[in-house]
Amino acid sequence: MDLGLQGRVALVTGGTKGIGLAIAERLLREGAAVAVCGRDETALEQARVALAAHGRVVAIAADVRRRDAVERLVAETVDALGPIDVLVNNAGGATNFGGYDDLGDEDWVEAFELNLMSAVNAARAVVPGMRERGWGRIVNIASESGVQPDAFFPHYATQKAALLSMTKSLSKALAGTGILVNAVSPAFVMTPIIETMLGEVAAKEGISVAEAEAGFLRTERPNITAGRAGRPEEVAQIVAVFASEAASFVNGANIRVDSGSVATIG
Repeated sequence: MDLGLQGRVALVTGGTKGIGLAIAERLLREGAAVAVCGRDETALEQARVALAAHGRVVAIAADVRRRDAVERLVAETVDALGPIDVLVNNAGGATNFGGYDDLGDEDWVEAFELNLMSAVNAARAVVPGMRERGWGRIVNIASESGVQPDAFFPHYATQKAALLSMTKSLSKALAGTGILVNAVSPAFVMTPIIETMLGEVAAKEGISVAEAEAGFLRTERPNITAGRAGRPEEVAQIVAVFASEAASFVNGANIRVDSGSVATIG
């Protein structure tokens, strides 16, 4: 199916690896020009080289937690590729994987800045141009943790819940402008953040990473019907649809790419 993304310009934050990299590649394959950003210069260059085989891409260093950095990122993207039609807020994560007793104030602040304010900053920067042109797509990458939080990783889950609320609010605020705002919530997808978590569990328990993954699925994600971790490209497919004209009657939605992990219908 032609998604009508030929000639569109997309910005994918946190686009150097994992889900973000897969999204960037998928959008390139659909004919969009893509800018990716990240904080690691080496990872940026590696992503640029890998993505260049699929289309027109630029890689820009930026710390999306800072509003001034995001404004510069958007300006450089426009200079290099043209006005931004699609924003994918994929930047997120955390550096401390502990529970409540393991987290300090700095952990909560970091999660707030990286998972929520990064998306707020980016939306502020691209919406004026989208509104002027009467068309735009904003896709926020949330998480199943936003609606099904665990006892561990509470700072991350809290901010992903906030991101879902921001998605719905912004979709209403931009009603009638031609800009649609939606969220995609992956479940247990094999991304760098998950690989790190499983590695820490494996080291702590003296088991292999594969055993840690199987144990996590068994005890923490028993409702995943596929019986495995998801793949980044499986998330990217849904994001590409949301980024396109094919989703013209979808606004303020949250689509879970979770193989049934979230057991409720809400």
